[in-house]
Amino acid sequence: VADNNRTDAATGEVRAYDARTGALKWSWDPIPQNPADPAFSTWEGANAHRTGAANAWSVIAADPARDLVFVPTSAPSPDYFGGERLGRNDYANSIVALRASTGKVVWHFQTVHHDLWDYDNASPPLLATVKGQPAVIQTTKTGMMFVLNRETGVPIFPVEERPVPASTIPGERAWPTQPFSSLPPLSPHSWDAKTTNPACQSLVAGLRNEGIFTPPSFEGSLVMPSNIGGAHWGGIAFDPVRQIAVVPVNRLAAMVQLIPAASANQDSLRSSRSRIGYEDTRMRGTPYIMRRKILFVPPGVACTPDPPGALVAIDLKTGTKAWEQPLAPNLGGPIATAGGVIFLAATVDPFIRAFDIETGRELWKAELPGGGKATPMTYRGADGRQYVVIAAGGDGETWKPADAIVAFALPIISPSPPPADSR
Repeated sequence: VADNNRTDAATGEVRAYDARTGALKWSWDPIPQNPADPAFSTWEGANAHRTGAANAWSVIAADPARDLVFVPTSAPSPDYFGGERLGRNDYANSIVALRASTGKVVWHFQTVHHDLWDYDNASPPLLATVKGQPAVIQTTKTGMMFVLNRETGVPIFPVEERPVPASTIPGERAWPTQPFSSLPPLSPHSWDAKTTNPACQSLVAGLRNEGIFTPPSFEGSLVMPSNIGGAHWGGIAFDPVRQIAVVPVNRLAAMVQLIPAASANQDSLRSSRSRIGYEDTRMRGTPYIMRRKILFVPPGVACTPDPPGALVAIDLKTGTKAWEQPLAPNLGGPIATAGGVIFLAATVDPFIRAFDIETGRELWKAELPGGGKATPMTYRGADGRQYVVIAAGGDGETWKPADAIVAFALPIISPSPPPADSR
């Protein structure tokens, strides 16, 4: 299964099954097929409704009491050229609230219009109570956090549509505005590449660089944040008492270039699928090949200014940034404990760490046998001790590979002896 491989990719259909019988209850296609659906008109052109993907890119959240499920959808296919799917592309790159019993759309909120940057909603939505309202919180690869009323989809913190750069690619029509959350960005939205080291300057010289939402181009465009974020798979840890949301993010840029397919070296194309090097993909059904590279230079140094990643805390009482802690590049999620501790592995260095949720101060760390891309969990054992456990598997390319489940325990605290008799 290849990413960005073709326009007519498999459907991103969401299906519900009866848990007792296995019978199909309903299905919902995020590429609207019914002309009576108001979203249908936001997909233009003869091929628009034959495009694929826009699937649930992460875990679906459920609110049984309200009969709602919340689907975080991805980009439609292919990610970097939308000439076969002109328009705003409603339901793609969105949080879509479906009636759990029927699969009918209740509301939808789009985090990226007409995606040209692989800005899927890769983070799972989180359900919480914010400012007294039932909320769904979505973090994004753009480094933005959207907090919406769970029942209506109306933003609890304001969202503004802002003009963004136009495309110069024949056949493409970038959407003229994009939604910007009023909450502080989790990752920078621009980068003055002139400040980078000399080894990186050769990579970025001549790239189109107009900040976030600079469309792909023939000369190559600087995409900041890149397709690995911003926020990614790991999602959010939330403290409901302190009203603090904690998010691990990347602060990495990418180069994205479109190349006319007729001029491409097909042998080179077939051998180029590296995550760290150049990645070339044919995008069948379009006139173009996509070339992409996360901007690192040997020996794995990010071109963007330090830190290449961060753990960021947002105070949702005030809508301000509470703190941030530098991190290495990361893919993985945090957990929050009632005692005010955040546990996170995720980083390319094989450590699990604990942080104070109020200050961001690192409290503890331990080395794992492999990369901890999973989210930790915590539980109380039969012995009464509190444990933290994580799967450490890595990936064999960037994260150290392993095959281990690792558990840590709080120390046993002996009860204090009774005070001595003072008589």
